[in-house]
Amino acid sequence: MPITLPESLPAYDVLRNEGVSVMSPERAARQDIRPLRIGLLNLMPKKIQTENQFARLIGATPLQIDLHLIRMTEHQTRNTAAAHMETFYRPFQDVRDEKFDGLIITGAPIEHLPFHEVTYWKELEQVFDWTQTNVQSTFGVCWGGMAMINHFHGVQKHMLPHKAFGCFRHRILCPTSPFLRGFSDDFVIPVSRWTEMRQAEIDAKPGLTTLLGSDEVGPCLVEDSAHRALYIFNHFEYDSDTLKQEYDRDIAAGTPINVPMNYYPDDNPAMPPLNRWRSHAHLLYGNWINEIYQSTPYEIEKIGT
Repeated sequence: MPITLPESLPAYDVLRNEGVSVMSPERAARQDIRPLRIGLLNLMPKKIQTENQFARLIGATPLQIDLHLIRMTEHQTRNTAAAHMETFYRPFQDVRDEKFDGLIITGAPIEHLPFHEVTYWKELEQVFDWTQTNVQSTFGVCWGGMAMINHFHGVQKHMLPHKAFGCFRHRILCPTSPFLRGFSDDFVIPVSRWTEMRQAEIDAKPGLTTLLGSDEVGPCLVEDSAHRALYIFNHFEYDSDTLKQEYDRDIAAGTPINVPMNYYPDDNPAMPPLNRWRSHAHLLYGNWINEIYQSTPYEIEKIGT
């Protein structure tokens, strides 16, 4: 939550320049409180697991969050019970006339496909354009972030010679970003992907700012202020055992896979993995919710006007 200080107080500019959330008394007096409407466009096959992961993060703030589960209109999942989908999810076509303070677009296990070959790509492009009139802030995650940055900026994804799999060290590239308040200088993030985005191609596009990056696995978190969006290519939302589940699945199926790097103690899959990213996950999503709270209009219908 922001701290309210007079704009003439020296600490106001000092803290703001350090990335601390500050607000003038005049701005604070104009604010009303209402629940934030956050949509989750869930493209992952394990719907319930993904719901839990993101709800845990965005629900850990003092603000009231009204979470809405959304699916692609025509695409039918084979991994989640139809009754669950019917009860809790609405297709995009049913919500496109509504306004949302925030929208999370998840990843999807379709990295090997060119974007235009994805069966629901045309509708997903409609979603991306719709966010510019109906959503205050959008968070694209892993494949969802890659797809969104490609749609708005033409940045391409590239296949890797082997899977980036494990917990990789990252560093802050934009220390004053409000989305990184409270971050340590050095931390790990779970990574699980066969594709990458390249920093030089992101740098070549005006309006994109890389906030987090890794020497081993490249850019991680990119801000696109013109489109009120964040793109993250890795998985802060993962549970402690998510990489283990992926590793065990591949081993059982006979799929060639390396032990996830820097994940198990002593790289021993017989040992229970340790979660070393949970606090930063809560920081990032809490900061995102806080930024939405400060910028979104009280009258939700004014979003996008």
